[in-house]
Amino acid sequence: MSILLEAKNICVSYEKALAVGDVSFRVEEGDYICVLGENGAGKSTLLKALLGLIPLKSGEILPHNIKPSQIGYLPQQTQVQKDFPASVREVILSGRAAKTGKLPFFRDKDRADMKAYVQMLNLKDILNRSYRELSGGQQQRVLLCRALLAAEKLLVLDEPAAGLDAVITHEFYHIVGHLNKEKKVAVIMVSHDIRCAVREAKHILHLKKEASYFGPSEDYVKTRDYHYLLGGCCDHA
Repeated sequence: MSILLEAKNICVSYEKALAVGDVSFRVEEGDYICVLGENGAGKSTLLKALLGLIPLKSGEILPHNIKPSQIGYLPQQTQVQKDFPASVREVILSGRAAKTGKLPFFRDKDRADMKAYVQMLNLKDILNRSYRELSGGQQQRVLLCRALLAAEKLLVLDEPAAGLDAVITHEFYHIVGHLNKEKKVAVIMVSHDIRCAVREAKHILHLKKEASYFGPSEDYVKTRDYHYLLGGCCDHA
């Protein structure tokens, strides 16, 4: 497997407070990594650093066989995103905007791919509605659809099941699993669902600001960190 992305001894701080400390790992083609840890462990911060959205204090992020336009990203929603003034169709198709280059239109393949994901996430009936008028769960499905449309080599997800009901959550994991297994799209996902993370992911990255574990999921279940989180100390961010 070829390496897509590599993190080497990365540290991130907010003013003088350390948010992520000395974390190293790599993402290979077709990998599936779940990032776990307590509240304040730096999980969301780590994703933003990997994507170049916030600066590193030290260390380096090395992209090997990947471009930014080949990454789909679903962040945690902010109030600004919830009030975004566009139609559902426009929000979803914007996931392919980086791939159209200077072309003022979307290709047939872009629309066909969108149609497939829209069907999977049951969004057909709201395509022409205003995004800002949707419920929180509907907005999350729209943003998930956008991220899926953008992902060519890597899908980065920060608490993707937040706001989704049990049925849609199950379908979501099925879609992500299909992308990962059949299309070899690598996945990095922050999750608070410990059992699901261990069941779905190939590797676990457990953060305590530093990386306390990075390795196969089947070995992670033998660690104290796993049993500690199962004891009710997991979180939503």
